[in-house]
Amino acid sequence: MELQHIRNASFKLYYHGKTILMDPMLCPKDTFPPFVKGLRPNPTVDLVMKPEDIINDIEIVGVTHTHPDHFCPVSASMIPKDTPLFHSIEDQGFERFESFKQCMAIQTSLTWEHITITRVPAQHGSGPVLPYMGKVSGYVLQADNAPTVYITGDSILYESMEETIDAFRPDIIICNAGGGIIPGFEQFPVMMDEKQIITMTQRYPETKIVALHLESIDFCRVTREGLRAYAHSHHITEEQLLIPKDGEILSF
Repeated sequence: MELQHIRNASFKLYYHGKTILMDPMLCPKDTFPPFVKGLRPNPTVDLVMKPEDIINDIEIVGVTHTHPDHFCPVSASMIPKDTPLFHSIEDQGFERFESFKQCMAIQTSLTWEHITITRVPAQHGSGPVLPYMGKVSGYVLQADNAPTVYITGDSILYESMEETIDAFRPDIIICNAGGGIIPGFEQFPVMMDEKQIITMTQRYPETKIVALHLESIDFCRVTREGLRAYAHSHHITEEQLLIPKDGEILSF
């Protein structure tokens, strides 16, 4: 299995002989307004590869939720409309999905090309910020003779996530780890931050953790360098916590 990090939460997964594109954000730098007033337009960095090269071999697209940094209008226009697309049942009817001919809304799970895709809970923040962040989902991928992969989506580490890990025992967890702080609500990050990532790695030492959603969106404060330094200070190795650069390919 291989994972190629694209940017933000976007990545390609070469899994069980198929190529999956997750949460595509293929738009140029500075395409849409800041999520937080007064900060920079998004995305804050350019792609390191051509969008055409990203989509030329994909066989299915997955979307964890409908925020523009997870499925932007440029991605919706560029991806061939006969490409199968899976998403949460809660996002059924989203306008950017309408032109796709093979939309698969997942209530619990489905099997596509011998890959079982199970939708699992996610929580995009806590406390006073949670009502503003909308519904999100995670997914678990399973196939014969392939590692079990848990894609957390934009979520904090909370009880349901731990229940998912205990139930599926994933070999690899792909986490969105940017922290995501709304000014004035610094105690309520909208996704996992350094502390929660390290807590996860300590609780599940046999699992490989891949940290994404870094250095590309205005209100995400966690950096690769900062996360790695925090991990080192807690004796977390680079073999357990992987922090890929944009465009980097990880092999498992």
